[in-house]
Amino acid sequence: MNSLLSGMPELKLGLNDKILFEQTGRSRFWCPLATRGKLVEMEDIKFHQCVRLAKFEQDRTIVFIPPDGKFELMSYRLNTTVKPLFWVEVVLDNYTHSKIDYTVRLKSQYKARSYANNVEVMVPVPSDANSPYFKASVGTVKYTPDQEAMVWYIKSLGGQKEHSMKAKFGFPSVADQNRDRFKKEPVQIKFEIPYFTVSGIQVRYLKIVEKSGYHALPWVRYITQHGLYQIRMF
Repeated sequence: MNSLLSGMPELKLGLNDKILFEQTGRSRFWCPLATRGKLVEMEDIKFHQCVRLAKFEQDRTIVFIPPDGKFELMSYRLNTTVKPLFWVEVVLDNYTHSKIDYTVRLKSQYKARSYANNVEVMVPVPSDANSPYFKASVGTVKYTPDQEAMVWYIKSLGGQKEHSMKAKFGFPSVADQNRDRFKKEPVQIKFEIPYFTVSGIQVRYLKIVEKSGYHALPWVRYITQHGLYQIRMF
């Protein structure tokens, strides 16, 4: 959260109507969340120290007096199998002593009406690769030798879309003894999807409780970011 409120007003946060919390330890809770008839288990829910835990334990209401600026109000972990947001397939063609060809396929598996912004697919390449050539159906590709990878950048990617990219590299006449090391490295993906949550959790209301007639405009924004998102090549 980012609080720009003056004074020390008390806030009350309401989540999904059918949300249910059960305490499993001090400051840790377990939450089966009903979303479209399905149950999503949220474990190890932790609150910022500004949250009144006694109030939460009493009636499951999240009440707090926010500190100034940005802070993390609540964190949790999903214990439910979630369909990956992206699927990536890497195929190596013509891997010889003098060259290597790649075919990379990327599919977005989130809802068609959602869009991921600033998508970066980092694919490992041999340590001594040179003379790069790229051809992508969408976006741009660049070779980053310091990271021993090529990065496929897509500014905006809609859900339920599939794209491909081809790459070619050459090799020097004297091979690097660590050339095959790239096969053990994972593909890494960076992205952010606005107005989208993997867990299905939603903010129903954010009320400012202030008897003096305090006026403010609560604003809620949903965004899913990549964190550490890796896919093994082989």
